[in-house]
Amino acid sequence: MTDKRFIRTWSGIFFSPLEPLPENIAPADIAHALSMLCRANGHFRSFYSVGQHCLACEAEAAAAGLPRETRLACLLHDASEAYISDITRPVKLGLPEYRVIEKRLQDTIYRRFGIDPENETIMREVTRIDDAMLYHEFLALGGFPLYESAPEKLTEPCFDFQPFAETERQYLDALNKLLEDV
Repeated sequence: MTDKRFIRTWSGIFFSPLEPLPENIAPADIAHALSMLCRANGHFRSFYSVGQHCLACEAEAAAAGLPRETRLACLLHDASEAYISDITRPVKLGLPEYRVIEKRLQDTIYRRFGIDPENETIMREVTRIDDAMLYHEFLALGGFPLYESAPEKLTEPCFDFQPFAETERQYLDALNKLLEDV
């Protein structure tokens, strides 16, 4: 029997989401898991993965001419979900301990890839882009706007279903490209 404090990741690593170690965070695990997780808890007209969302956020950051670190942070901003899944925003509001766990894990992931999670400029841009993509995803896939006015976006993301393996490959390619641009 395995230790119940650990999950076994796609690549075979035994990982503790509550005590994350940077050396146990593998790009392949993040890309695979995020390609298989559906946004909005599945409450869209069709499957749209967290991986696709992260790729759309990174593309938006690139179109805005933002620095490599901000683009990388956009790509990785939901990477904690690869290890602890996702909980919708309204539920997170009622789970303060979950938010602590999620932040600790997400900060560990950011640091693993050279991003300072305390950099307010980067995190402000990540939040802005994430919220803009959220609005446009819900409009395209849920049929309704989340806010009174549409946030600006520079790209035209494809919100169609994309095969899991294709999203996984694109995510890994984008991550590797951003990491080699150091």
